[in-house]
Amino acid sequence: MRTNIIIDDFLMAEAMRLSQLKTKKATVEKGLHLLIQIKKQEQIRNLCGKLKWDANLEQMRLD
Repeated sequence: MRTNIIIDDFLMAEAMRLSQLKTKKATVEKGLHLLIQIKKQEQIRNLCGKLKWDANLEQMRLD
């Protein structure tokens, strides 16, 4: 998808320097992948205490 956006020059330069990526496109794509990963992890963490698990952990460790 082609999109034109205005990105802060300092932000882009810092992201490219820290990630050692060579292009702005690669840097933006990497940033999007990381954002998706973080949000998926948040969704998993939000399930903490909400799922019922009925099994014997000690028995599972022995199997």
